[in-house]
Amino acid sequence: MIVDERMCAFIDLLDKGNTPFLDEIEKVANDTEVPIIRKSMQSLLKFLLAYAKPKNILEVGTAIGFSALLMSEHAPEGCRITTIEKYEKRIPVARENFRRAGKEEAITLLEGDATELLRELTGTYDLIFMDAAKGQYIHFLPDILRLLSKGGLLISDNVLQDGDVVESRFAVTRRNRTIHARMREYLYELKHHPKLETCILPVGDGVTLSVKVGQDEGA
Repeated sequence: MIVDERMCAFIDLLDKGNTPFLDEIEKVANDTEVPIIRKSMQSLLKFLLAYAKPKNILEVGTAIGFSALLMSEHAPEGCRITTIEKYEKRIPVARENFRRAGKEEAITLLEGDATELLRELTGTYDLIFMDAAKGQYIHFLPDILRLLSKGGLLISDNVLQDGDVVESRFAVTRRNRTIHARMREYLYELKHHPKLETCILPVGDGVTLSVKVGQDEGA
C-alpha cells in the first residue's frame, strides 16, 4: 500500500459506486483473481473522462472488460473504444461482457500482442489507458506517442509497484528486477520527454497522467 490504508478505505466509501452489471463483473474478477483497476483508480478515471470528454479511446490491457465498460459508461455519447488483450482465456469473457452490456458496437476488442498490434494501428486517440504488462510499458511508448493526439491524455496505471519502485534494485526480488528497472526507465521518460507533461500520483498502485503538448516528427 503506497498510501494509508484506512484513508483509502474512507475515501472509497464515499464513492457513489457503479452499475449492478459492473459490480457483478468486479465481484467475478475478485473471486477469480483477475486484476482490475482499484476503487480509487475507478474514481479518478471517471473524473478524467468527465473532464477530457474523449471521443476516441485506446486501452492496452482488457482483462475481462471491466475498465473498458466503465469508460464506455462515463465517456461522451458516441465515444469509440479500442482495447487490446493477448491472454486467450480472458478474451471470450471480455467479449461476452461487452455483448451482455450492449456495447459491442462501441467497443472493439483486438486480440494479440500489444507490441505488434500497436505498430499496425493508425489514426490518433485523445485518451490512451495503459494497464497491461508493466515491464512492457517502455516498449509500447514509441507507438503510444505516435497514436496519442496533440493535447491527448495518456493514463498509465500501476506504476509504483506497491512502493517497490523507490527501492534499490537489490532490495527487490531477483525475478522482479527487470520490471523494476523498466518501470523506473518508463517514469523517467514520461517526466523528461519533450512532448509530454506528466504528473505521478500515489493513487491506487500509482498512476501517471501525461498530456501530449506538441507534435514531434514521426510521433
